[in-house]
Amino acid sequence: MTPKRTENRILQFLDSMRAERNAAENTISAYARDIGDLVTFLEKNGRTLDNADRQDILDYMHLLNQRRLSVATRGRRLSAIRQFYRFALDSGWRSDDPTQRITGPGRSKSLPHTISEDDTEKILTAAGQVGKSPLERARNDCMFQLLYATGMRVSELVSLPASTVRGNPEMILVRGKGGKERMVPLSTPSRLAVLAYLKLRDDQETGTAKSRTKRSDFLFPSRSRRGHMTRERFYLLTKQVASTAGLDREHVTPHVLRHAFATHLLAHGADLRTIQVLLGHSDISTTEIYTHVLNHRMKHLVLTNHPLSNNRKPG
Repeated sequence: MTPKRTENRILQFLDSMRAERNAAENTISAYARDIGDLVTFLEKNGRTLDNADRQDILDYMHLLNQRRLSVATRGRRLSAIRQFYRFALDSGWRSDDPTQRITGPGRSKSLPHTISEDDTEKILTAAGQVGKSPLERARNDCMFQLLYATGMRVSELVSLPASTVRGNPEMILVRGKGGKERMVPLSTPSRLAVLAYLKLRDDQETGTAKSRTKRSDFLFPSRSRRGHMTRERFYLLTKQVASTAGLDREHVTPHVLRHAFATHLLAHGADLRTIQVLLGHSDISTTEIYTHVLNHRMKHLVLTNHPLSNNRKPG
């Protein structure tokens, strides 16, 4: 199997993922890296994608374990390889699937980290205090209010078009993974934060020639290649806001705020199906992890506060 033939088959597989599964470009890139790593392993052992057998795949998975890759990463690699060989089988390149009967690594039992409602309120208050100018402070306040009000992914937040929130809407359209769209409601604090930020931003874009900034289609523009704030920049901003709020910055990330959105909704009576739609999960089993988070917190409260608990401090 020539390198060119290998490359063509991988490209056909990736094109299939785009067309049939509407996979996002980040997912396509991950598939390409994962299959490419397998190809490198096989070549070192005198094998190819065409003649690799079950033992080759098992050996590769064992190598990933030796590299101490996380359970999630190893599981994703095996999933990508499985999908490639299913495509190869359907396309007639292979008459068998070498990934059959191969069990993936066990899923991590650790629960997603979240924060309390009081700590979330501290973060929302601190966000409006971080920034070198009134516009920056209003932007930061707007971003964190939107993040907690909607549970958006950071990639969805930073790339929001400004037109999405114009007109003081009660709900906005969010474009998620794979281009899938969903409607999410805005809270009153988030709508007020949006209005305050847009006013300052519009004033600056229509100001004097000296102070005027270039008009952007993005709600949170920047000088980055994509024209909007990057996920990395927002991650660092989250750490800065956490410090200002007096919280441990190591335990506060943008994704923790997404977890907080879901667990707080669940604690106040929202059903899993609603949370699934709001978060943009394609499978409700992904959303079910939040019931475990809530159960864990309830168990902790009982063990620390129940009158008959051995862990309860005497009053």
